[in-house]
Amino acid sequence: MGVVFRSFDWASTALGALDTWPQSLRTAVSMMLSARHPMYIAWGPDLLLLYNDGYREILGAKSADPRQVLGRPFCEVWHEVWDVVGPMLAATLQGDTLWFEDQEFTLTRNGFAEQVFASFSTSPIRAEAGEIAGVLCVCSETTGKIRSQQERLRLLDAIGEATRLADEPKAIMDHSTRLLGEYLGATRVAYADLEEDNDRFTIRHDWRVEGAISTVGEYSLDLFGSRATSNLRVGRTLLINDVDRELAAQDGADMFNQIGIKAIICCPLVKQGRLVAMMAVHQQQPRNWSADEVALVEAVVDRCWAHIERVRSMEALREADRRKSEFLATLAHELRNPLAPIRTALELLRLSGDKPQMLERVRGTMERQVDQMVHLINDLLDIARISSGKMDLQVKRVDLQSVIASAVETSLPLIEAGRHALALDVPPEPLWIDVDTVRLSQVLSNLLSNASKYTTEPGRITVSAGTRGDSVVIEVADTGIGIAKQDLGRVFEMFSQAPHSIVISKGGLGIGLSLVRHLVTLHGGTVTASSAGPGQGSSFTIRLPRALETATEAPAPAGMAGNAAPSGQPGLRVLVADDNVDAADTLAFLLREKGHEVRVAYDGEEAVQAGAVFIPELAFLDLGMPRMDGYGAARALRALPGLGNLGLVALTGWGAQEDRARTHAAGFDHHLLKPASPEGLDAVLASVTKEK
Repeated sequence: MGVVFRSFDWASTALGALDTWPQSLRTAVSMMLSARHPMYIAWGPDLLLLYNDGYREILGAKSADPRQVLGRPFCEVWHEVWDVVGPMLAATLQGDTLWFEDQEFTLTRNGFAEQVFASFSTSPIRAEAGEIAGVLCVCSETTGKIRSQQERLRLLDAIGEATRLADEPKAIMDHSTRLLGEYLGATRVAYADLEEDNDRFTIRHDWRVEGAISTVGEYSLDLFGSRATSNLRVGRTLLINDVDRELAAQDGADMFNQIGIKAIICCPLVKQGRLVAMMAVHQQQPRNWSADEVALVEAVVDRCWAHIERVRSMEALREADRRKSEFLATLAHELRNPLAPIRTALELLRLSGDKPQMLERVRGTMERQVDQMVHLINDLLDIARISSGKMDLQVKRVDLQSVIASAVETSLPLIEAGRHALALDVPPEPLWIDVDTVRLSQVLSNLLSNASKYTTEPGRITVSAGTRGDSVVIEVADTGIGIAKQDLGRVFEMFSQAPHSIVISKGGLGIGLSLVRHLVTLHGGTVTASSAGPGQGSSFTIRLPRALETATEAPAPAGMAGNAAPSGQPGLRVLVADDNVDAADTLAFLLREKGHEVRVAYDGEEAVQAGAVFIPELAFLDLGMPRMDGYGAARALRALPGLGNLGLVALTGWGAQEDRARTHAAGFDHHLLKPASPEGLDAVLASVTKEK
């Protein structure tokens, strides 16, 4: 049946008459002769070699005349490998069944020495009496597989070396697609990133042979068809050997034929359950892609992405560093802005004496500038709370109209100062939403302030609201400087700013819109920006879940503190303790002006000593004082005779939820942020006066 063995004749010539063979050898020889897989038998004390047709490929030129090989001792036929194979055959003759994978040998075949790899298993064959007399070996040459793997590794190493020092994604794409395309002899290799919506992809770069068209551009995943798209999303490679035979028009055939492609490998890259990138190899004729070629493309796209992520991470770090540097410079500028008029106002106070008109003007200036500084600092604190996950919303059901009214009231002075027209388009019927009223009002105030600052005087600002399905939609539009298309995607990023000259002239830290996005997201909503371009105005749209069941806002509980102490009430004995001498003295002066008796201390121990003599009814304590901090001073004061009911106020620059929880646990009755607002101060005084 075979080229070597047409019968048992050659075997009987080598091993003697057939009737002398044990049944185990007859069975082994019969199985070997009928098998297509390379097999040989080494029999007897000299391990005489018998083989089948499949083994002839491994023998090479030695198999040209079977009489020169068949029936000869194995060590003579394969003397080059006897030092490796001999011990294996000897172990098998001792009863072992062995398996060896991808063993490396140097063989002389067809007149040339060459490196060869083979996998094989050996098992013993027993003679008539039961003793082991031979070895059956099933083998296969794996030289082609190993060389393919080596070539693949060399290509991956070349790609790694070419991209190792690349400092931009385009260079990585260029090297990777070119090396892969040349290795595979492909028509085109394209690299694509998925857009944020995960429904579109952008081919950033493609390598192609001369005459092939470029595919760089943005496309919809729907072009692949629903089945292929769903597979790509979960990381399954799209493998097409013949576009016309395997694809329907709606499943990608039209797309590939438009660019002259008949075969394709498209390897997706999925990270954390999300499709992030793809690499596609195109061929202009049908092609039966091998498993090794597919595995190679998958390995290249994975390595390419790793290098691109590395470069993008470095770019992001450099960009973040640049933005932070600009932010710090802007912060210094913005803090100097209010400090300059405050310093000038102080000089005017010194020169003007007690002129009432001048005093009133200076007071207004200082109030506005301090409010501006407090606003800047509060924005920074809010961003820090949100970033650390410590922002708690006080959600209640309200009519959106009341929130818009509050935001407009806050922003109206800035709008009027810019001589802008303000238009409100809000339906008369209630729009109920479950929100933190203060925070949503803050969001709208930020958007109105931005609109006012970046609209040339006089301009027009429009606030509109309505419902769309289950959402409440709020839009703040202006006729201002607009936003360039390339900047729309990053206006909500931290430290993102308009052109530097505008920011400096109008004011701003570049965190307002980032704060807007975070606060809206905390409410389960979204905010987007749109603009027709520079000079064409901007529009910011907020979508929030609509409260489907209407409700009325509960009235404020009775007994809420007012803004000032009740008139006609006697003054309080107040202790003020702060290691900042100016802060302590100015607060004491203000309290005395309000009719209270005040003692001042400049550290914790001094506060306790003063409290033992003064017996205050209320104490304002800075938390970070030397010698004894505010917490220790609070405990010591409360332990003094007659001070068990002392009202304690923490006066600090720390205002996070955990800071307030700590002061409450330490026994403080109130927590005021520096600088304390007049309203907050009056509320504390009123609450203590009421309890007298």
